[in-house]
Amino acid sequence: MKIRRFFGKDMREALSQVKAELGSDAVIMSNRKVADGIELVAAYDKEPEAKLSVPKPASKAPGQKAVPSLSEIIGDDGPDSLKALLEKQHGSSAQPQSQKDTSANAQHANEIASHLNFSDDFIDEVEAAQPQPQSRASRYEQADAFPSHQASSIDETAPNQSDELAQIKEELASLRNVLQYQVADLMEAKNKRQKPVHQYLITRLTDMGLSHALATQLINYTPAHYNEREAWVYLLNLLANRINVTGNDILTAQGAVALVGPTGTGKTTTVAKLAARYAQKYGPESVAMITIDTYRIAAFEQLATYGKIIGCTVRKAQTSEELADLLFQLRHKRLVLIDTAGFSQRDSRLIKQIKQFDNGQMPQVKKYLVAQANTQYPALQRIIKAYDEIELSGCIFTKLDECYSLGEVLSAAVEYQLPVSYVTDGQKVPEDIKIAEAKSLVSAAAKLYKKYGLNHTSSNNAIKTA
Repeated sequence: MKIRRFFGKDMREALSQVKAELGSDAVIMSNRKVADGIELVAAYDKEPEAKLSVPKPASKAPGQKAVPSLSEIIGDDGPDSLKALLEKQHGSSAQPQSQKDTSANAQHANEIASHLNFSDDFIDEVEAAQPQPQSRASRYEQADAFPSHQASSIDETAPNQSDELAQIKEELASLRNVLQYQVADLMEAKNKRQKPVHQYLITRLTDMGLSHALATQLINYTPAHYNEREAWVYLLNLLANRINVTGNDILTAQGAVALVGPTGTGKTTTVAKLAARYAQKYGPESVAMITIDTYRIAAFEQLATYGKIIGCTVRKAQTSEELADLLFQLRHKRLVLIDTAGFSQRDSRLIKQIKQFDNGQMPQVKKYLVAQANTQYPALQRIIKAYDEIELSGCIFTKLDECYSLGEVLSAAVEYQLPVSYVTDGQKVPEDIKIAEAKSLVSAAAKLYKKYGLNHTSSNNAIKTA
């Protein structure tokens, strides 16, 4: 028994070589894929007649080794016959997984031996036995039959894949932001070259506190032939025309008015100022004040102190029902001013307070937003959005005397179409409250910018190093 190796680009060519050189009595011991094709290991009992050129000796010479048998070659002590070998190989197909490679080789040998004539059908069957790519449907069907430990291993890889996808998405979003920034920078550079005066004025408006969107919108209406000075005056007048003011609407009207807004904006003091002004015009008996601020310590006492000075009625309500009853009792008053509790725009109690004015039994109450004039623009946006559920009749800007920039509140008032009613600039009651005027507000914003915003007027202290 001898063993030969044959190489072919596919199974058909390799088997053809075996048949041509060894004949149909050869036994295929194994087959495997190599880089250039298929490798077959074949065994045969005698030299093929085509290759016999030297007759075999009748007996072996002393000291000459015997030709190894098929059993010795494959490491088995069974009978040295092709039939017994095939039977043994057929039975080994039920071996455990650890002997998978040997069983596969035996199965190939069994199939090949059963077709010793190397027919084309046999070759097609051998090639069909090679691993083929599975369709997606077959993979899904086999996934249901996986053992539990294999399914668990697949489930463990799923979060890792999700994390990788999330990381890829985050990187793509980051690249998109960088590209958008670069494109915007290129467009800005282009506009600076084409319209240097307009770009300079946009910078001045944003430094004054206006949002970039509003500044760009105003610049688009500026005539191109204006010089810097003419364009700046034109922009200030255009901004004043965009601001909506209500005039002296609270002190000339009748009914109930509630001041709402975040904490610390000066609502209580503003209520006292309005009440004092109204009492000066119509008498103290024509005005009353109600507080629903039950959270701040001594809130009612503070308003009651103002009431004693003014000489008007002051009441306190803890629920919406009490507020409705008090408004009914004070219906003979020309003006009833309601002081509300101050909450952050992110506080859930703010929504509860807003709903007090919509219980069905409440008479119509006008709501005015009280905001500090020195509030940052993003904070102003969120404050206004927090009161989207109620209809605001106007707003009151307080603490103008503490501002270094006034463009933020003007920008918010224009962009959200919020009418401006009054402004306050001090703690004196009732002196430090004024009716809002658009040109006065824009003029004050320009003066603050000239005083604190320009490079030659702002103080830039050098950083001291040790």
